[in-house]
Amino acid sequence: MKNKKVCVVGLGYIGLPTAALMASNGFNVVGVDLNEHAVETINQGRIHIVEPDLDAFVRSAVAAGRLKAFLKPQAADIYMICVPTPFHEGEGIPQPNIDYVLSATRSIAGFVKPGDLVILESTSPVGTTQQMADELEKAGVEVDKIHMAYCPERVLPGKIMTELVENDRVVGGLTPEATQVVRDFYRTFVRGGVLETDAKTAEMCKLTENSFRDVNIAFANELSLICAKEGINVWNLIQLANRHPRVNILQPGAGVGGHCIAVDPWFIVARDPENARLIRTAREVNNNKTTWVIDQIKIAVADASARTGRKPKVACLGLAFKPDIDDLRESPAVHVADALLAQGYDVVAVEPNIQSHDKFDLLTLEAALETADVLAVLVKHRQFLDVSVKKKMSDRGALDFCGIDLNR
Repeated sequence: MKNKKVCVVGLGYIGLPTAALMASNGFNVVGVDLNEHAVETINQGRIHIVEPDLDAFVRSAVAAGRLKAFLKPQAADIYMICVPTPFHEGEGIPQPNIDYVLSATRSIAGFVKPGDLVILESTSPVGTTQQMADELEKAGVEVDKIHMAYCPERVLPGKIMTELVENDRVVGGLTPEATQVVRDFYRTFVRGGVLETDAKTAEMCKLTENSFRDVNIAFANELSLICAKEGINVWNLIQLANRHPRVNILQPGAGVGGHCIAVDPWFIVARDPENARLIRTAREVNNNKTTWVIDQIKIAVADASARTGRKPKVACLGLAFKPDIDDLRESPAVHVADALLAQGYDVVAVEPNIQSHDKFDLLTLEAALETADVLAVLVKHRQFLDVSVKKKMSDRGALDFCGIDLNR
């Protein structure tokens, strides 16, 4: 199997780690991305995203000549699609957008030959793998002579290089033979279990996993609103409740972000709105939590303005969608900062994992603590957890929306 050439389309937070991991396991890998900066950076043996250990994998793979990046697809034996799958926003239920998946599929159509593997890893609505097959067939590919399957990633940003290897994977082929062939491919670099099913079940499985987490977080976020009215520390409450042997409540925050949990439930709702009532409600609860956070900050700003007699400066501490990464996709923290800025507030941000932002003035944590009138802690970055830093935040009356526990 390792004498096969692999083409990975999409070199983002999933595609690049996957490409680098396969190259480190002896595969000859070509990566494809439309981002010229990403392609140039990778070919220099460097990375354009923040992920622990990824830089060493890429540097080694490029130096060994087993990983090269291109702007367009190259001929291979195995094609992996790892492109974004956002949704169309507008009135009503957000609708899945698989344009990138279908575009990537068309881009490889001229290279796919009998016996090749075509694998979709992008989180996608049910039926997307079949739609890819239809696109290839339209382009003249003999689909019955290739092996097509869906195999979603199951990794946590910050631990991707470990979890790509250790976590169980679900492989769902369009045919039983495709499932077996793709299963054998993943077993060359995955130490976790490789579980077999059909494509539609695999697609639904990924959506189910993220929707389950979204519903659990919605419960926690709803609790946080109730506790705020009662003067109860919600994080302490959850810690106590979770000592029950059959209770496992997740943590509340400023909302839910990232390209998975904040997006995937809508794929289920859009397909079956009549039955996906709880899933839809959870999405709405989590979105509304972000609105509540904005309102709490505005109240604090009004109090600061009355106290100082001037326009207060608001510092949003954290912009990423989760701690200690640079990924801002669907981040509730970004939404908070953006909404305040749009409404005329004086907003600055502290985000230790990025160098610049095209919209927000970025300050160091020290500068924010010195100059801001209102401190809103939106992301639980490790830089915010230092005892002396928390003491300064507590003294300044910082608003804690992510459970950093200012009193410890």
